[in-house]
Amino acid sequence: MSDVLVCYLPPYSPELNIIEILWKKVKYEWLPCEAFKTFEDLSVNIKNILNYYGEKFTITFA
Repeated sequence: MSDVLVCYLPPYSPELNIIEILWKKVKYEWLPCEAFKTFEDLSVNIKNILNYYGEKFTITFA
């Protein structure tokens, strides 16, 4: 008979993950509703956000 090792994992905390914070900002604030009509529209809008991140689109992690 073998022993069982139980490891508790920390709870998922998206508010502490920088990429989750960035994606939430992109999805809910920076992307217009029209961006989700087609995959091409979404690609163009996301590329625009990434190209202008730091200039037109900024986040303060505080």
